[in-house]
Formats: sequence, structure tokens, C-alpha cells
Amino acid sequence: MKNCLVTDLDRCSGCDSCVAACKFENDIDLGMYYRRVPAVGPTGTFPNIEMYWLPFQCQQCANPGCIEVCPTGASYRDEATGVVLIDEEKCIGCETCLTGCPYQVRTLNPTTNIVEKCTLCFQRSGDENWVPACVRTCCTGAILFGDLDDPESTVSKAVAAAGAANCHQIADANGVLPSSIYILSEKTAKWQDDPEGLVRYGVTRQTTQV
Repeated sequence: MKNCLVTDLDRCSGCDSCVAACKFENDIDLGMYYRRVPAVGPTGTFPNIEMYWLPFQCQQCANPGCIEVCPTGASYRDEATGVVLIDEEKCIGCETCLTGCPYQVRTLNPTTNIVEKCTLCFQRSGDENWVPACVRTCCTGAILFGDLDDPESTVSKAVAAAGAANCHQIADANGVLPSSIYILSEKTAKWQDDPEGLVRYGVTRQTTQV
């Protein structure tokens, strides 16, 4: 099972509603974020200018470096859902997992001394229709959630409909195999392999096409 997010960047307006919903749903402390929506661009020369937004959170890697380096087993994968999680009772706040994650999407909460990140709203996984807050709130329907291993899932159908040329992923740094997929067609903008706009957000600049 590969539960993850597929984001249609042709639809994303950069409104940050998903960021606000995430903070509200997960009661995230001031100054901390589980997801961000940096702008990529503008690129090109006037009047041929392009720009898109790149919602960014835990990539739910197939081979997560965070799990590999965690000395206590606090970082783990839930066997039933495939979601990468953090066991708060085992986390000692050593931040070793931050070095194992190449995407800088984990944060140490200075109040609790526990590392936090996007869990795809795992606290809702027992709901009949489990949907992360960002997906539920997105006003353009850009964010989709589901199992990429299931060809009949919403995410699998969206990826198939978009076509391989329009599906992209953040670069596979250190062999972690990120799962999240971004749909972006050239009618909106050209996918940037080295997006300068991400630097100020502390997000990796290395990206690639599926």
C-alpha cells in the first residue's frame, strides 16, 4: 500500500488554504509548518512569463532515510496503511531523523522536544472516508489522496489521465524513493528542475520527472 498525495499544479492557485487547514487540524504550534506552498518562478522573459506553486510536505518515501537513521525506532512505517509516522513516546528529540530526510520536512518542536511532520492526518485514518485536511479544504480540487498501488484509486486514475510527460517528482535524494507526485503540464508552466524560488523556504532544489 502506498498512501500519498498527488497534487495537480495546473489547478493549484497558491492560496495557502491547505497550510491553514493543516495547522488547524493538527494544532501546530506558531512558527511550525507541516507543509508549505512556495512559488516556483516567475521564469522566462516578458511577455512569456511562467510561474507555478509547489505544495510541499513529507514525501512518504518508499525507502525513508528518517527510519533508517532513527536510533530509537520512533520513526516507522505503519504496516496497515504504509504511512511514515513518528512514535512520540519513543522520540528523544535527537534530530537524527532530520539528517536522514533530504527534503527538510521534519521539525523539532522546542516545547515538547518531539519531532513532528505531515502524517496525512493519520489521526483520521479510522474514519470511513479518510481524507487529510489539506485535501478536504483545497478550493480548487488540486490535492488528491489515495493508494498509488491501487489502479482504481483516485490518485492512480489522475496520474494515468495526466500521462507520464506531465507527472513529476521531487528528485530521489540518497535513494529514498519519494512517493508524492505532482501533475504539471506545459500549458501552465514548464517543470523546473532547479527551482530558485524554493531556497528561501528551506526546501530541496533538486527535482525530477517521473
